[in-house]
Amino acid sequence: MPIFGMGTWRMGGDYHYDPSNDDEADIRAIRAAIEIGITHIDTAETYAEGHAERLVGQAIKGYDREKLFIVSKVPPEHLRYDDLIASAKGSLERLETDYLDLYLIHHPNPNIRIVETMRAKDVLVDEGLVKNIGVSNFTVERLEEAQAHTKNRIVANQLHLNLIYREPERKGLLEYCQKNDVMFVAWRPMQKGLLTKRGIKVLDEMCEKYGRSPAQIAINWLVSQPNVVTLSKMRNVEHIKENLGAIGWQMDEEDIDRLRRDFPNQQDVSDTVPLI
Repeated sequence: MPIFGMGTWRMGGDYHYDPSNDDEADIRAIRAAIEIGITHIDTAETYAEGHAERLVGQAIKGYDREKLFIVSKVPPEHLRYDDLIASAKGSLERLETDYLDLYLIHHPNPNIRIVETMRAKDVLVDEGLVKNIGVSNFTVERLEEAQAHTKNRIVANQLHLNLIYREPERKGLLEYCQKNDVMFVAWRPMQKGLLTKRGIKVLDEMCEKYGRSPAQIAINWLVSQPNVVTLSKMRNVEHIKENLGAIGWQMDEEDIDRLRRDFPNQQDVSDTVPLI
């Protein structure tokens, strides 16, 4: 899995399709990212009611599909066997591709038995429609339960983690993923732009030490840790290039620990999807 990927949340709308959305701008942004070297593209059935998937499908036309790493997610209301199979096929149709490199459960649903969900996931792998399976927003207990009901390895758990939001650390998820060779996919690495600005002492000191921007430090803090990759939505070439400046170098372990320990105003619970 590429360590840095492009997210597509709010491309085409939020949870609802926005007819006024500038689709061409979103398609250009995805293509610009691919041209610059980003191959990991993350989307979901629920993003703009599937329209984000359509935009990705349009954007990747003409590129070597085998060189891309395309990820999508099934929503929690579609985790019953037949519903999940139908969701996966719908995503493939909108993306205009024959397979997904990774297919995630977007959120757990305690009202649907995980054994039924994972049975459907196994069928998708057997049929070649999905290469790898994973989850998103799963606690350690839910992740272990899901793994117990599939013959395939769960390769990823996608969660909200950055210098501000530390819930996965507090609940042992990061350590569990690192010890069990599960990729930890951190979304919202810059927390809606809060981590792109100067003015936080420890972050400013890291910028000076490494000659990098706050955004580059925030991203590198994640990907310098074992088994951690991250995603960011980017809509212009300058933004893409700046973020890629976070890749290809390694922050010192002592600085990773210092940011983990000393970064101010840390939050224990995600402002978006608290783990349940």
